[in-house]
Amino acid sequence: MSRSVPRAVSALTPFLLVFVVGLALLSASRLGLSLWHADAVGAADGWTPVLLQGLRVDVATMCMFLGVAAGLYLLLPAGLRVRGPVRLLFAAWLTLALVLPLALELATPAFMHEYGLRPNRVFVEYLLYPQEVAATLGKGHLGSSLLTLALTVIAAVLGYRLLHRAMAPTADAGGSWTLRAGLAVLVLALSALGIRSTLGHRPMNPALLAFSGDATVNTLPLNSFYSVAFSVRDLLREDPGARRYDIATPDAAVAAYMRERTGSIRAASTSAPMLVGRAPAYTGRPRNLVIVLEESLGAQFVGSLGGLPLTPNYDRLSTQGWAFDQLYATGTRSVRGIEAVISGYTPTPSQATVKRPRAQGHFFTLASVLARHGYDTTFYYGGESHFDNMRGFLLANGFKRVIDRKDYVAPAFVGSWGVSDEDLFDRAHAEFTRLQAEGKPFLGFVFTSSNHDPFEFPDGRIQLHDAQKATRNNAAKYADYALGRFMDRAMASPYRDDTVFLIVADHDSRAFGRTLVPVDNFHIPGLIIAPGLAPQRDGRVVSQIDLGPTLLSLVGIADPTPMIGADLTRAQGPGRALMQYDQNFAYMTDDAMVVLQPSQPALIFSRSADGTLLPRDSAPPGLVRDATMHALWGTLAYEHGWHTLPGPSRGETAPATAFSAADKR
Repeated sequence: MSRSVPRAVSALTPFLLVFVVGLALLSASRLGLSLWHADAVGAADGWTPVLLQGLRVDVATMCMFLGVAAGLYLLLPAGLRVRGPVRLLFAAWLTLALVLPLALELATPAFMHEYGLRPNRVFVEYLLYPQEVAATLGKGHLGSSLLTLALTVIAAVLGYRLLHRAMAPTADAGGSWTLRAGLAVLVLALSALGIRSTLGHRPMNPALLAFSGDATVNTLPLNSFYSVAFSVRDLLREDPGARRYDIATPDAAVAAYMRERTGSIRAASTSAPMLVGRAPAYTGRPRNLVIVLEESLGAQFVGSLGGLPLTPNYDRLSTQGWAFDQLYATGTRSVRGIEAVISGYTPTPSQATVKRPRAQGHFFTLASVLARHGYDTTFYYGGESHFDNMRGFLLANGFKRVIDRKDYVAPAFVGSWGVSDEDLFDRAHAEFTRLQAEGKPFLGFVFTSSNHDPFEFPDGRIQLHDAQKATRNNAAKYADYALGRFMDRAMASPYRDDTVFLIVADHDSRAFGRTLVPVDNFHIPGLIIAPGLAPQRDGRVVSQIDLGPTLLSLVGIADPTPMIGADLTRAQGPGRALMQYDQNFAYMTDDAMVVLQPSQPALIFSRSADGTLLPRDSAPPGLVRDATMHALWGTLAYEHGWHTLPGPSRGETAPATAFSAADKR
């Protein structure tokens, strides 16, 4: 027996080798990333938690890969292990256990440079669109992509050869079946404990490892495979339930709060939406509505908002309309901007509703209410509208037409993400002119794409800001050029005097995790130009969810809607902004901010006049409650179907049916 135990244990030699090498590779990558962010790690006093907690995560990761495989290998008879297919299978699995985490670590610096975090839900969602991702990587990140691919292939080839060879001496490692079975059970038990990494009520998860006020530092203890795997798990488990920050607040209490806050004319229940009635500021014949959603145009690129001098056309236009100086995006992805601007929907820690199953029909958009009033409702895009399920979501929720890449005849310029912004605006302008001539009111939702990595646009349009053409700054400058060209034509067009224009960014280009929610990277431009609307600079804190109610007010539509944002033509006093950054939610006012994280107490910050955030011990009265209710509202509205309109389905043009007296009480 004494000789059988070592022989049985020796079968695990290749697994132990991969375990140790895997820990070494992941720890080395973490150390490199931490040195890259050394100032932030040092400021958070984070070297010990980052490295020690990181080792804990790495142990869990290698246990995920190796535990079950090692147990099965022990149970196989020695004669079966010798066979080529079995040996090949286990050698391949062990190689994967090293190469997949290594590949994700190699991809991490580029992703972290863009998003300030390790690969997460955004990384996973982009993998669903290989054509767009391949074009972006091939033209904008070719060198780093080829290096990552080459190192991964080399590691896979060498790893497989070494591991296939290392398995040969263990093929005849024996011991009785009872001994091997007992050892297998022990291995599985230890692996399960390693994966769970705690004897407490909750298994280890990213929220439990968070220790800093810097979101980037909080992701350093993770490794990228663990971060991606956790995101995949969340995506698979998301519907029908959604994460609620572990806040034990009854649904009815959230609905009652929101009804009181908005003055809803109908109480939310599990069978009926909450509808908010607003008297529009404009009461004449309903106007056209044009929404220009600018890709990745954060305030950092807008001169009139204190950014780089890259937007002379927007800056000029901002003196002709209602410009918002403190407008904040709800998220860091285009689909977040779409759901906020076109639906007035609050952000959640789940996927954006554009991609979620329960929002693929009877989900409120501005198009769904304007279509009832006979409007042409069209989405104009230069790329493939199937990306992020935009086409499916919009056509299912009030939009009657989608014009995308395939619909442009002989465009002047086509890049990785579609036709240029000039081609896009030219087509939209032609459609608006035609509809005006036909006497057809219209909603034109125009989404640009030239200001997107790899930053391709026509030559000769702008004086380059950077010497190299394909840069973020130059693309932002071109986007502004195309916007100015379109607006100049629109202001001289027949439809000008009947149209409300909104120009707004979907999100900033980058969001760096210097704080739990990097507020500066949520600051975006927003401008409304409408007939009779006096130019003004609005210094209130404003959210993208406030734009929908404001637009309907300026267009002249009085129908009640489920949007909880403020009609800024009527709202008085200070505002607030809602921001979702990974799993963190921020509720910000002029002078304070609350940050909610899963499984963590609320954090309170004071906000100075220049936007500086400083931790504070207590919150202004009611602020945490306001933050909590807004953080929960989007999830509940989605789950219960509250963000919808009763009555006619998509495509019907009859005016909305008047509400009964019971509805108005």
